[in-house]
Amino acid sequence: METQCEALVSLLGADKVLFPKNPLYNESLLSYFSPQASAVKPLCFVLPKTVDDVSTIVKSLVSAGSCKFAVRGGGHMWFPGASISPGGVTVDLRGLNSLELSTDNGIIPVGVGATWDQVYAKLDPLGRSVAGGRVAGVGVGGLTLGGGLSYFGPQYGWTCNQAKLFEVVLADGSVVHASAQQNVDLWKGLRGGLNNFGIVTRIEFVTFEQHGRIWSTLTINPSTVVDEQAKIYANLMASDHYDERASFLTGWAFSPKAGGTVITDQLIYTEASGIECPPFYKGILDLPAIPSIGIPPVVASMGTHAKNSIPFNAPQAAREAYAAFSASLAAVRDLTGLTWVVSLEPLPPHIYARGAAENCLGLADRTTSLVVCLLSPAWPNADQDEQVEVAVRSLVADIEESAKKLGAYDPYVYAGYAAPWQDVITSYGPESVAHLQQLRARVDPKGIFTQLAPGGFKIPASTT
Repeated sequence: METQCEALVSLLGADKVLFPKNPLYNESLLSYFSPQASAVKPLCFVLPKTVDDVSTIVKSLVSAGSCKFAVRGGGHMWFPGASISPGGVTVDLRGLNSLELSTDNGIIPVGVGATWDQVYAKLDPLGRSVAGGRVAGVGVGGLTLGGGLSYFGPQYGWTCNQAKLFEVVLADGSVVHASAQQNVDLWKGLRGGLNNFGIVTRIEFVTFEQHGRIWSTLTINPSTVVDEQAKIYANLMASDHYDERASFLTGWAFSPKAGGTVITDQLIYTEASGIECPPFYKGILDLPAIPSIGIPPVVASMGTHAKNSIPFNAPQAAREAYAAFSASLAAVRDLTGLTWVVSLEPLPPHIYARGAAENCLGLADRTTSLVVCLLSPAWPNADQDEQVEVAVRSLVADIEESAKKLGAYDPYVYAGYAAPWQDVITSYGPESVAHLQQLRARVDPKGIFTQLAPGGFKIPASTT
């Protein structure tokens, strides 16, 4: 393996390969989102600056025969090995961060090493935006390839469906373009198919006019109003009158600093012009709040805001999820410094039905609002990892079991929130899986991006 890193030095130059003794190596480690990812030690980081560099890297890695590698953009996938290769080569794409808006057609080509806050910083002064990520530091490539939830999702759909063209380096080192006009099967497969087909280096996104500002607030409510909260959100999430300008998360958080369990509501409205408070949110804003730990309404540009699923058709689904959350606290409440959070995020047809036949997420046959359930615990000590994972697995199983009993379960798993033990690709359904298997056989017949780049979520092996 070390020989492989040395070979990359010969091909690219010493400034594009970082070994552990280089101070920049540790900076790269610490730039990952989670301490679990930062704890993984690759043999070297390689830093391409152009698509030709990426092609050279792929050819070299493949010729080595058994060199494991990983690919990172923003480095926001939290679990070890997803975008960093233990004892292998990690290809760091952050040098591919070009941004250039085409003023004649509103298309913005973006290097996958850019982050979404950088994209909005480019677009905001021009009165334009894109249905992209919501958090500063999240990479353009990873979020797009996994589907991508956006504040603008109800108006425009998945982030992946905003991608008009992908530039991709395939396993043989060739550089191809995938769009609605060429390599259409690859274009569709990359819209949700993750890192299974090659290394995406550039994506061309559709933008739209966004002259108005965005309204947001975070409210904290006492847990005593959880039943009323469930009724209000069931009504808000109903697809027949969903407001396309609304994007929100609700949930519950346990933290000793907050005095126990509280209800959290993150509310976004993408058209704030002339609006002090969006009427759509009146019910939730009328609930008794804990003002000292909330965030008052903010009206700002998108750039400022950037710094598992079940059908949600009845309040009972939320109540059962809350009951599972409450029961799970017994396993973790004594862990020092722990914060235990469950968030429910609506996934109405307004998001997933737009261009559903032009991605591989497998949701074209759904008609009702779904809810994505995000578990986001935080804990300070690595020796708590195993206990937290056991509790998380148990809570996921309990929520799924409750949903099944209510006839409200949907197998779809959103890649952006998934844990490494969840089977994301299989959750897309057999038709999508078959398409992805056929596509992999065409563009990567030797399974390079399955066998040598095992991080992330992989397409199941074909049974034929």
